[in-house]
Amino acid sequence: MREYLDQGRKTVDDALEELMPREGSRPSDLVAAMRYSLFAGGKRIRPILVLAAVEAAGGNARDAMFAACAVEMVHTYSLIHDDLPAMDDDDYRRGVPTCHRKFGEATAILAGDALLTLAFDVLSDSGSDSNIDAKVRIMMIHELARAAGWTGMVGGQQVDVASEGTEPDLPTLQYIHTHKTGAMIRCSVLLGGFASNADDALINSLRTYGERLGLAFQVVDDILDITSTTEELGKDQGSDASRGKMTYPALFGLEEARERAAELIHEAKTALISVSNKDRLTGIADFVLKRRL
Repeated sequence: MREYLDQGRKTVDDALEELMPREGSRPSDLVAAMRYSLFAGGKRIRPILVLAAVEAAGGNARDAMFAACAVEMVHTYSLIHDDLPAMDDDDYRRGVPTCHRKFGEATAILAGDALLTLAFDVLSDSGSDSNIDAKVRIMMIHELARAAGWTGMVGGQQVDVASEGTEPDLPTLQYIHTHKTGAMIRCSVLLGGFASNADDALINSLRTYGERLGLAFQVVDDILDITSTTEELGKDQGSDASRGKMTYPALFGLEEARERAAELIHEAKTALISVSNKDRLTGIADFVLKRRL
């Protein structure tokens, strides 16, 4: 699985390089900030999930590469904005200075905006190297917009910010995790299914898998914020607790959070029981549960 993820990351990075403006393109500061954050590292789990879902649905990964890249652009934009002083005020991301520390707040905001809009440019481009027809492409655009916007990631981020320092409660915690992290992971899996023209039964299986995996991913992130070092995380260890963030360990304790993550991964894998070509997706689920950063 590590070999598969490493190869997937390289494939996605190569595709992103083809889609991004070249170094030195005008406005050079904006392009530099966009490229800095997009190519700063990361596991590329979300775009790899797009490609793994295509494989599970019997499609061609090449047809979904544009969707995989769009997902990673949206994810990177969200990290740039999440790190801003008005949000989490982080100094480091993936082991290097955050975008606003390197380029200033104004340029960082614009770099995030540019990556978000570029994602939909890429996803809607009928001239891209893909056999996806227009109706399916519109469906994919709609899915990504809902997952990234106020009904998904942005809504989850708002509740996350508003709940800092408050007494943790399960409904709020579930809302944050389901929307802030889970929506984009579910979307990644669904985009792969749509790109393969999967039938309704398979789409439903992929949706359930993505929902459970997305929740598990955030629970594991909550755990790693406590158990990993700053060097492993690439950002300050214990930052969730220092800001009074609502997390599973804060509400239930570390051991129960670990048990919940394992339950969610089991549910994710169970959702694929009728999917014949599911090995990559189940392997990613196991990786999410056992990962070290």
